Amino acid sequence: MTNLDNALQQLREEREQAQSQVEKLDSAISVLQGLVETNSSRVTRNGSQPKRVGLAASRRKMAQAQRARWAKLRQSHPAGGGKTLSIGTAKHTLSEAARRKIAAAQRARWARVKTQQTKNAA
Repeated sequence: MTNLDNALQQLREEREQAQSQVEKLDSAISVLQGLVETNSSRVTRNGSQPKRVGLAASRRKMAQAQRARWAKLRQSHPAGGGKTLSIGTAKHTLSEAARRKIAAAQRARWARVKTQQTKNAA
């Protein structure tokens, strides 16, 4: 009987060791699984970082700050008569002589096109 008792005691000890080993493996699996889930949630399907949106309150603050920047910019560079705001570019106007030159060149180009069309039609 002592042999059976010893065998039974040994089997129980091995079972406890196996259970503790399984618990350690389960905890390691859960830690690794948590790491994998957080990494996969940060990366989209094509492998790029997802677009950061932020909280609604933060977006409102950013929008309000941007509106204030635009208002300040409009005050320092007033747009004339409902024209679009073009900041950083100087307005260039052509002289009358330059406009006449361009118009004459364009009339000459159209005259050539019309003469070519009449030659091709004939």
